[in-house]
Amino acid sequence: MCVIIQNGRKATDMNKIEVLYNENSYGINYQIFHPDNFEDLPLLVYLHGAGERGKNINNLSRHGVPRLLEMGRQFNAVILCPQCPDWCVWDNIVTTVKALIDETAEKFNIKKDRICITGSSMGGFGTWMMGLTYNNFFSAIAPISGGGMSWRTPNLKTTPVLATHGTDDDLVPITYSELMVNAVNASGGNARLISLSGQGHNDAINYAYEHTEVIEWILSQRRTSFEKTPEFCSEWF
Repeated sequence: MCVIIQNGRKATDMNKIEVLYNENSYGINYQIFHPDNFEDLPLLVYLHGAGERGKNINNLSRHGVPRLLEMGRQFNAVILCPQCPDWCVWDNIVTTVKALIDETAEKFNIKKDRICITGSSMGGFGTWMMGLTYNNFFSAIAPISGGGMSWRTPNLKTTPVLATHGTDDDLVPITYSELMVNAVNASGGNARLISLSGQGHNDAINYAYEHTEVIEWILSQRRTSFEKTPEFCSEWF
C-alpha cells in the first residue's frame, strides 16, 4: 500500500510516492519522487541525517535533497529517500537499504550503470558505508559532511567520489572527509573534496545541494566496471 500525492500539483512538479513503515516488508518509511516520464533516467538515493530518523515521514524534508524537492526543485531523475528508524544508524541497515534500492530500480526500469547515492551528516557516513559495502554497484557516491572507515577505501577504487564538507563544521570536523578522500586516492581511486570555507555543519549541507555541482555531477555519472573489488584483508578470510 502506498500514497501517491498528485492533487493540486503543477504539471511540472514531480510525482511523490510515500510508503509507511507498516505498509512494506522493510519496516521503514520511504519516499520516491519521479517525473511523469522516467524512461532512461538515473536513480538517486538520498540518506538523511540523525535528526530525521523515526516514523514521522514529514521530517525527511528538513534538509538536503527532500528539502529542495518540497521547495519545488526539479530533477531529471528518480529519487529514493528512505527514513532510518530511530533505534539505529544507516551503517546498521545497509542490507535493508540495498534491497529497497534494488526494488525501486526494478520498478522504474533503472539501468544498472545509473544508480548513485548521496547523503548528509549521518547520511554522509551511510553513503560512504554503502559505497564501501557494495563496491561494484553505484555509478558514484557523494557524501556530505560525513566520514567512514578509511582502511576500507581500497574497495572504492572503481567508484567516483565527490565529498563536500564545511571548514567550520564542529559537529563532524572536515578531517573526516579529508581522511577518506585522501585514502581513496592513495588506493588508486578517484575522489575529490569540495571544502566550503566558513560553513558549519547544517549550513554546508544545504549549501552543497543548492549551490555546488554535487547533484549535477552525480546524476551525470555512469558505472563502467562491474567487477567486484576484493574486500580489504580478504586474503586472510
